[in-house]
Amino acid sequence: MRAHLSPACVSSILTQVMRVKEGRSFTVKQFHRLLGLMAATSNGKLSLRAVHIPGYLNIGADFLSRQGPRPGEWMLHPSVMKQIWRIFGQAQVDLFATQMNAQCPLLFSLHHPAPLGLGAMVQTWPRLRLYAYREFWREASSSSPVLAGPNLVLGPDIPPRRLSLGNSRQVGSTLTGRGRNSPPLPGAMEVMGVAPQGAQLIASGLTTERIFPHIHTGMTKRTASLQLLLLVVHGVLVPASAQVCSLLGQPALPSLSAERDINIGAIFSIHRNALLKMHNYTSKPDPTTCASLNLREFKFAQALIFAIEEINNSTQLLPDISLGYKIYDSCRSFAQTILSGMALMNGYEDTLSDTSCIRPQAVQAIVGDSASSSTIGLASVVGPFSLPVISHFATCACLSDRKRYPSFFRTISSDYYQSRALAQLVKHFGWTWVGTVRSRNDYGNNGIAAFEEAAKEEGVCIEYSEAILNNDPQEQFLKTLEVIKKGTTRVVLAFIALGDFLPLLKVILQHNITGIQWVGSESWITSRTLAETKDSSFLSGAVGFAIANANIMGLREFLVNVHPDQEPKNQLLKEFWETIFQCSIRNSDSNGCTGLERLAELQNEYTDVSELRIVNKVYTAVYAVAYTLHNLLKDFRLSTNSSKKERPIPQMVLKYMRDVRFTVKTGEEIFFDERGDPVARYDLVNWQPAEDGHLQFEHVGLYDSSLPSKQRLQVNQEHILWAEKSGQLPVSVCSETCPPGTRKAVRKDQPVCCYDCIPCAEGEISNVTDSSDCSPCDLEYWSNERKDRCELKVVEFLSYTEIMGMVFCIFSFIGVLLTAMVYFLFYLHKGTSIVRANNSELSFLLLFSLSLCFLCSLTFIGRPTEWSCMLRHTTFGVTFVLCISCVLGKTIVVLMAFKATLPGSNVMKWFGPAQQRLSVVSLTLVQVIICVVWLTISPPFPYMNLNYYREKIILECNLGSAIGFWAVLGYTGLLSIMCFVLAFLARKLPDNFNEAKFITFSMLIFCAVWLTFIPAYVSSPGKFTVAVQIFAILASSFGLLFCIFAPKCYIILLKPEKNNKKQMMRK
Repeated sequence: MRAHLSPACVSSILTQVMRVKEGRSFTVKQFHRLLGLMAATSNGKLSLRAVHIPGYLNIGADFLSRQGPRPGEWMLHPSVMKQIWRIFGQAQVDLFATQMNAQCPLLFSLHHPAPLGLGAMVQTWPRLRLYAYREFWREASSSSPVLAGPNLVLGPDIPPRRLSLGNSRQVGSTLTGRGRNSPPLPGAMEVMGVAPQGAQLIASGLTTERIFPHIHTGMTKRTASLQLLLLVVHGVLVPASAQVCSLLGQPALPSLSAERDINIGAIFSIHRNALLKMHNYTSKPDPTTCASLNLREFKFAQALIFAIEEINNSTQLLPDISLGYKIYDSCRSFAQTILSGMALMNGYEDTLSDTSCIRPQAVQAIVGDSASSSTIGLASVVGPFSLPVISHFATCACLSDRKRYPSFFRTISSDYYQSRALAQLVKHFGWTWVGTVRSRNDYGNNGIAAFEEAAKEEGVCIEYSEAILNNDPQEQFLKTLEVIKKGTTRVVLAFIALGDFLPLLKVILQHNITGIQWVGSESWITSRTLAETKDSSFLSGAVGFAIANANIMGLREFLVNVHPDQEPKNQLLKEFWETIFQCSIRNSDSNGCTGLERLAELQNEYTDVSELRIVNKVYTAVYAVAYTLHNLLKDFRLSTNSSKKERPIPQMVLKYMRDVRFTVKTGEEIFFDERGDPVARYDLVNWQPAEDGHLQFEHVGLYDSSLPSKQRLQVNQEHILWAEKSGQLPVSVCSETCPPGTRKAVRKDQPVCCYDCIPCAEGEISNVTDSSDCSPCDLEYWSNERKDRCELKVVEFLSYTEIMGMVFCIFSFIGVLLTAMVYFLFYLHKGTSIVRANNSELSFLLLFSLSLCFLCSLTFIGRPTEWSCMLRHTTFGVTFVLCISCVLGKTIVVLMAFKATLPGSNVMKWFGPAQQRLSVVSLTLVQVIICVVWLTISPPFPYMNLNYYREKIILECNLGSAIGFWAVLGYTGLLSIMCFVLAFLARKLPDNFNEAKFITFSMLIFCAVWLTFIPAYVSSPGKFTVAVQIFAILASSFGLLFCIFAPKCYIILLKPEKNNKKQMMRK
């Protein structure tokens, strides 16, 4: 069978080696079969090539059995990797890996989308250190001859010998080792690095202890050999005397170039698409073919050339130094961008000589790329070599990570600032309910992620977030359209690249979707091509942030002077000419190009210089490199005192670029922060219809991140035209605005922007719209009826102006009036028996004290003050004690009088008028002393009671000392009880007019009133407490007045015949 092997068959078998890592299905038998096949092909001088045939069998089994391979499988232990990196150096590219087990920043993968694609074995490698991991099962005692071929050298235990690797740029050394317990154990293949120029590699058997001293094999007196495998990819082994390598692949050539003293590289997506080709691996692949010329990117390239020519003509910047350029076309292809970056680092010679590895970089900096995703790959590849990459249009915030992209700069602002500016803009217009559509790449994903974070801080909610790409199937665009149609929001943020936006707009136009207020990112918001399309009228009213516009003098003249005759062999210029004039240079018929066409007569995206927003960033990037080189060379010449044209090294260029600061001709000051970003400045533009029916960009505001946070966004809202040519600001909210006096209550399982408006509770207010919470009023304030303002609480006290106060005043004055009438009546009849009975002085003093009792009730009415609080309680206590003392004196007089009628009794001389007066004064003095002590220690004071009612304040007199109050009340009660007891004992004395009986009734009423007063006083709220006390005062006073004096007044006025001593003494 071996005699009839074809290269294709061998290639398929060899592919199994590449499948070991992903499959783990490689047995010992298969391995020996593979060795035999490779030996046969070597003897037969057959060429071996690796054909990548993706195999999913084992990965599929993993998914069926345990939902996929586990992270960390199929890779060496980290401690082992540290030993490998220490010995061989850190690798940059993992040739055969997945996202789960890659050991390097860049990787190729057979089954998973990877930054560098799928084909590791078909790349033309630069001077990179490579790494690969493979398993080989073999017997411990097996040995095989060295297998040699034009593309592969394999050996098990290679004795010390010299293998000349020439100048091959892809050389790897492979270490395979044995395990611990059984002979057929897996090993690892590390494809490490590129041999230095003309290096001689000594291949010999190595022990595990030598390479991995921390690993024990556990085998008695035997060390497992590490098998050395040399893999040469796309190189040819030549004799050791020759030191030249030839390039097997096609060289990557620039689309536009002019090499001079110092060169600047550039990568633009001059074509929109790279045509995919299927390679048969039987011949060299043709160079990548690109289609659909992009006039905007071609304009970027010409702007770069214009800036370089302007610098070369300057006598102030880089004098005696001529700048050149190498411009590559990435064709919007990730692989082409990486390939172009590698070519800019290494050059594109067909052969490599002894001086190739020691020469300086082909360029000192790279300008580009336009897309964020491709720029991420470019910055990852050239970053380890300290080659500056300065982008004019890559806005992904992820590129600000200095650890991952140490050599990346940009002249355009990061999407971090644009996303926050868009969130502030949406909030400024009151749009709290928006939808988003993004590009499904780094630009869109990172931009919307930053927007969502900022929108959450601003209180803006996102109803839906759709992701699309220009090469998505039609069904995906229809699905996105259906989501937009079903959405309740009328504002859609399109954070999307122009190329991805165009297919969606076509679908929207076909379904006649209107009424949407579009908010755009800088990628498409100033696209002249899109604005001049007749079918894009539904985008009228769109607003968004754009890069600040600029005016570059002389650029239009330079652009319109581009002609294919300037470089007759340049195919790009010919394609440009044919595209822009819709003619053919190759044909001489009616559709042929004459060469006399004039660009100045055209008005299109290429010749238009009214919108140079991104072009200015290309122009600025070139000047950033030029000023960096100028400062570097100036310092170098000063330090070395030499005028030679020295070439700077990339590390120095990178160092000086971090500190560069200059002002371009447009007046803009350029410098980079610690992340390589410039100051974020945006123009707010609004799409408004022009007279010719097209859309034009109106400047309606700006955003400047260097200003204070509240001043960054400035909007001229009166100049904005909204969607459907409306002058009315669109409303896009999930819930209507909650008016003042209400708060937002978020609906269950819905975003925070969807809520119900709940009225504030009593005593709480919200004086702004869309308040999240109601604020409680201060203690002295209460909410009004609308719950939008706190008003002073109603201060409640017993006032003279209210009905209750008036009633009490009337009764108080009636009591005083009646007391005065009785007083005058008694005074007029003071000589009669009934007045003189029981000591008329006490009667007059009792009437006087009763009048004071009636009047003291007035002190409880009105606004409490410090004096009124002290007066009301003390006057009450003193006057009532005075009143009760008089009654008590009269009661004692009655008892003494009865005792005096007994034979031999001499009692009256002990309780005569003097003693009666003294008793009244003494008893009253005790109350006065109690009141004085009370007022001295802790007097009553006005107090605003905020606890009893929430909605009003009770203004009352605080007792100060409760002991003092109850002492006054208790002493009064004690006298009342004594008086009641004595009167009760004397109620049946044998007199015709027994005053003790009336005193008993009066004391009974007095005690009943004050006994009921205590619970009523304690339980009554607010002013009713005072009312209860006034009522008790008036009731007890009227009780004393009527019970004691009414019978006497009756006799004086109606029964005067009984008003004599005889009638009084009659039993």
